[in-house]
Amino acid sequence: MIELLTILAIGFSLGMRHATDPDHVIAVTTIVTNHPSRLRAALIGAFWGLGHTATILVVGAAIILFNLVIPVEVGLSMEFAVALMLIVLGLINISAFLGSPPPALALAGGNSISPDLVIPTADGPHSRRHAHGTLQHLHPHPHEGEENSMSSIDRIFGGLGIYHYVRPFAVGLVHGLAGSAAVALLVLTTIHNAHWAVAYLLVFGVGTIAGMMLITVSIASAFNIMGKTERFSRRLSFASGLLSLAFGLFVAYQICFVNGLFSGHAQWIPH
Repeated sequence: MIELLTILAIGFSLGMRHATDPDHVIAVTTIVTNHPSRLRAALIGAFWGLGHTATILVVGAAIILFNLVIPVEVGLSMEFAVALMLIVLGLINISAFLGSPPPALALAGGNSISPDLVIPTADGPHSRRHAHGTLQHLHPHPHEGEENSMSSIDRIFGGLGIYHYVRPFAVGLVHGLAGSAAVALLVLTTIHNAHWAVAYLLVFGVGTIAGMMLITVSIASAFNIMGKTERFSRRLSFASGLLSLAFGLFVAYQICFVNGLFSGHAQWIPH
């Protein structure tokens, strides 16, 4: 019993450590920057962890219980899917930044524009113009529940409350798919009891959920401390998008050319 508890404790600790992998943190940061609320961030982390745990359990258990062997090309393709996902997440944030108006547009001059004039826009949110002496300010005024820095995907599905949690869940699924082989092979070399090994995977997943929730809440807290302005949030979202895009391209290059996914001489070491 003590041995089992020790194994589970190690699994939980390593799961929390696994959540801090760079590709995991970069991926959730692109999502959290658009939802800086601590509660929303915690839920994003939890759903990412649930998706990650689901694939770790399914694929890892298949490897442990049925001696499933993952071909090199399949393993590299799973990791390549992570690179593509990072690229897509980065492009979503970048396109949202480039396609949204700045938080406030100052119009100089003494034109006779009535104060508090509401100006509708094509995509739903409208702008409200305020007069301060001879200076006219145009402030974006989104409807309730909408955000100025939404991407086109967010505008289409943003009305569905569950959409905001389906995205991190799907991201977690992809990450879990890429890392499941390495986790399962590590378990096989250290735990010879199949039932204990599957229990380890489950606790490992719980640790990953806890670790990611801590990470996402920490990211949201840092954003709230540094500033809560719309301009600051947009810039953080843009920066996280650039980082995700750059890291995704780097990973894709490593997989496709260094590890030889498309060269016919593929080499893959699960990690």
